[in-house]
Amino acid sequence: MDLGTIIGIISGFLLILMSILTSGGFLGAYIDLASFIMVIGGSFAAMLVSNPLSRMLGVMRYVNLTIRTPDLKEEKIISDLVAFSERARREGLLALEDNLDEVEDEFMRKGIQLVVDGTDPDIIKSILYNDLNQLQERHDTGIKLFDDWGKIAPAFGMIGTLAGLIAMLQALGDDPDAIGSGMSLALITTMYGSIFANLILVPLKNKLEDRNRDETRVKEIVVEGILSIQSGDNPRILLEKLVSFLPPKQREAIRQESVRD
Repeated sequence: MDLGTIIGIISGFLLILMSILTSGGFLGAYIDLASFIMVIGGSFAAMLVSNPLSRMLGVMRYVNLTIRTPDLKEEKIISDLVAFSERARREGLLALEDNLDEVEDEFMRKGIQLVVDGTDPDIIKSILYNDLNQLQERHDTGIKLFDDWGKIAPAFGMIGTLAGLIAMLQALGDDPDAIGSGMSLALITTMYGSIFANLILVPLKNKLEDRNRDETRVKEIVVEGILSIQSGDNPRILLEKLVSFLPPKQREAIRQESVRD
């Protein structure tokens, strides 16, 4: 579980609460159900207009992706690819089929099967990158959803503020003393919209972009490895090719593991 997402949101709300209390504000003055409905309900309704119902009803699936820490198994994938390369050089490409059932990653299994079948390298690259592009399009759907929502929520905060100001001005003639409390209530909706967008929606969008980059990198490692296996690259050269995709600390750990093996 990615505790950063949960801790960040909770601590963000707590810090806002502390700033209100330490500045001498009365917490009850910042709570207004109508403003909450305007921002959350209104922006959700607008998102329903621009997105399929099934996507909006499944929004928690995207949220779950930001909370769950993915196990990309980069080290294992590189180790497996190097092992396949060593076996291919010793016994030939057809020998790789014997170990296909042991490959957990479906993307890698498909690529190795294409190599065993003698598929042209350009066709293999095209097939695998087509799969990768489809994966990125699915990821982009969730990213765009939160990006759009993050732009719409503050707008509904402003709409709520305008509605509050109109109501306040209409009542101004009857009770001039109400202008202060009325203005305060009108601005709450803008605050709700800003908090919802900048503490939840935009950060979730950024986290989904990180997830997309990480998974894309792993798929690119697999494509590079499979094409190198087919071309008969030396396993040590293959290892250096693949670890170049990773941060320096991970590179050294994989090299040391490879030396021990």
